[in-house]
Amino acid sequence: MVNIIWVCLTVIGIVFAMVNGTMSEVNEAIFSGAKEAVTLCIGLISILVFWLGMMRIAEDAGLLNKLSNLFRPIVTRLFPEIPHNHPAMGYILSNMMANMFGLGNAATPLGIKAMEEMKKINGGKNEASRSMITFLAINTSSITLIPTTVIAIRMNYNSASPTDIVGPTLIATICSSIGAILIDRFYYYRRSRKG
Repeated sequence: MVNIIWVCLTVIGIVFAMVNGTMSEVNEAIFSGAKEAVTLCIGLISILVFWLGMMRIAEDAGLLNKLSNLFRPIVTRLFPEIPHNHPAMGYILSNMMANMFGLGNAATPLGIKAMEEMKKINGGKNEASRSMITFLAINTSSITLIPTTVIAIRMNYNSASPTDIVGPTLIATICSSIGAILIDRFYYYRRSRKG
């Protein structure tokens, strides 16, 4: 569906440019946008490789396990249906750690694996379980300590102080995570009272 929307937007934009006689501006925007996208990607690759390497070092040093163990009591309360030592719990904790360091690209495969494991717990049903809904809410709003991708973009565009975003990001993501958990619990208890 998203592909259809993008194609429609592109076609409408090109037709509109042809009618208004601004095709030269559209062509210029396409080529300059493509060049800027490649430049941005190369800049992002360098910072993501650095932080992924740091994550690997932290994992090998046992820091991620210590952080996971620190958050395990909280996470087990958020996901009471998942057994304590189930692989889904490990994927959830790893996903949360990657998101905390602003590594959304690294967190995505972990999130997919967590969902696959939770689907097994749910008996393979196509209907989302309570844990799956909670995980989606937390993953979407996750607390970010170091927004590495945003810092990389700010550095790429020559920001005078690219790390100024850390404080506001931390506050915003804490608020969004608390809000997501409260809304998730509100609708869960509301639905369980009706059922």
